[in-house]
Amino acid sequence: MKNPSISRVILTAIVSATVILPTQGQEVVNKDDFAAPSRNYSPNIDAHFPNRVFWGDTHLHTSFSTDAGMVGCRLGPEEAYRFARGEEVMSSSGQRARLSRPYDFLVVSDHSENLGLAPMIAVSDPLLLKSPTGKRWHDLVKSGNGLTAFREWMGTALTGDAIKSPEMARSAWEFIIKAAEKYNSPGQFTAFIGFEWTSTPQGNNLHRNVIFRDGGPLASRVLPLSAYDSFDPEKLWEWMQSYEEKTGGRLLAIPHNGDVSGGMMWMTQTFSGKPFDRAYAETRAKREPIIEVTQPKGTSESHPTLSPDDEFANFEIWDKSNLGGNIAITKEMLPGSYAREALKNGLALEAKLGANPFKFGLIGSTDSHTALSTAEENNFFGKTVGTEPSAHRWEHAAIPALKPELVTKGWALGASGLAAVWARENTRESLFDAMERREVYGTTGTRMTVRLFAGWDFAPEEVNRPDFAGEGYRRGVPMGGELAKAPEGKSPVFLIRALRDPDGANLDRVQVIKGWVDAQGETHERIYDVAVSDGRKIEADGRCKTPVGNTVNVPDASYQNTIGTPVIGTYWKDPDFNPKLRAFYYVRVIEIPTPRWTAFDAKFYGIEMPKEVPMTLQERAYTSPVWYTP
Repeated sequence: MKNPSISRVILTAIVSATVILPTQGQEVVNKDDFAAPSRNYSPNIDAHFPNRVFWGDTHLHTSFSTDAGMVGCRLGPEEAYRFARGEEVMSSSGQRARLSRPYDFLVVSDHSENLGLAPMIAVSDPLLLKSPTGKRWHDLVKSGNGLTAFREWMGTALTGDAIKSPEMARSAWEFIIKAAEKYNSPGQFTAFIGFEWTSTPQGNNLHRNVIFRDGGPLASRVLPLSAYDSFDPEKLWEWMQSYEEKTGGRLLAIPHNGDVSGGMMWMTQTFSGKPFDRAYAETRAKREPIIEVTQPKGTSESHPTLSPDDEFANFEIWDKSNLGGNIAITKEMLPGSYAREALKNGLALEAKLGANPFKFGLIGSTDSHTALSTAEENNFFGKTVGTEPSAHRWEHAAIPALKPELVTKGWALGASGLAAVWARENTRESLFDAMERREVYGTTGTRMTVRLFAGWDFAPEEVNRPDFAGEGYRRGVPMGGELAKAPEGKSPVFLIRALRDPDGANLDRVQVIKGWVDAQGETHERIYDVAVSDGRKIEADGRCKTPVGNTVNVPDASYQNTIGTPVIGTYWKDPDFNPKLRAFYYVRVIEIPTPRWTAFDAKFYGIEMPKEVPMTLQERAYTSPVWYTP
């Protein structure tokens, strides 16, 4: 400027002005109007509670898993993340695939046993060729005898590591970490680092997915524990403890669905056959805060034999054999195979030990071995490359079996499931912390929104409050939480909201499943219909006897949202509460009937399914429980 002194005067006037010049029509505002207030005008200043639900999959395999890569899966971790983020990917069977909506997060959880074997065979990796066994399998594959190599690998899978190459494991692990770091985008998409520990004693499924809260710099300081090291879950927990002490990082483990575990997943003794003690119970609850209740290999919420009064218990049940297909499932195995029974047994064990080993939340995931996480009925790319879309996949064996009567056919696969996480931010840290506190729920593939709060003094009209969640956190606990010390004369009350998937089906009903242990140590359960659609009546026993109806046109694989309701908000008070008895409560939300993936296949390929093949289903969500502890 020509006159700097004038510019300084102007600047000083702007900075120190006591009056803001108004625009036309405005009044003059004094700076005193903006004096520091004694309280905040914005209601969001101190709002730190979880306010969003994030969708994803904690259980996905790529070609780096030997039982995927050696049987046709050509897609690796990068393709898996790209697909989950919403990109189009060409499947291993040569079909274009894309999700209807992207995920918010994904865990690539490849098997730690001979991690990366198939990709290393494909590129003739020198680390692999240093092993005589690795070279033999490499040569078999390259000469067109890949099935022989895979069968040989399967033959050694339960007996120990035939390759024994830490260098090979390190190379594959670093590749997986690098892919997760590349696609992790805080605030937009979370790519967790993880792996699967694949314990399968006598063919029974004791698998766990291990998830890192941390990034590559910490995760790369260890090699994943393998089932070749031990089949015992306690050894996995020791490995997790060692990692945390070494790095300052954090881990959690997620047990698989228990229905193909031969009763071992939630048995009430340790792997070595000892009774539980308090230390064991506390360690298990800490290390395994959530479990997988639904996936393509069946839904393991409950079983009709265990829950004969639950007409919805017979849903996508796998109860022919264990995972190895070498043992038939017996009635005696069922209690250790289903989550609701485990939750009840946990209460009884807590009464004896002072700690509950089965205090877990519920999620769903896909366990896909195609690198494509798909849980929609009209977009189901199967569990393996052999069950990717085709006119005959319904009749292929879903898992191998030693006896014909133990074979589970492809049509029994479920297009399931998804993990829903209530959190504040889409980051590794925020999502992991939500899983750790069990503020999660699982669905069979639908993306319905479900919220649950429990407390002592909620009123019925509060379910309609605009600040429903804020009040829920302030005066109660969310799903995964715990109530204690019941006030005199009070019973637990619940505020529940459920909103249909915006691209999905209306809701049939909302149920509360209660489990408790009596003074004699016996466990019980009861199901309450707490809200139903279409003006139907809930009887005095807490049940609605009238089905919602069915609009499904099976030949056309279509339905209409002319029944049910898009949203349910309800208040429920436990009418049978005893403040002296331990209990848990979780919510199950059920949709109206819709076409199953088998109906979409029948229409697309112009085929007729056998009569035993289910063509419709009622999708559902399972919240993590709320526990009451006297």
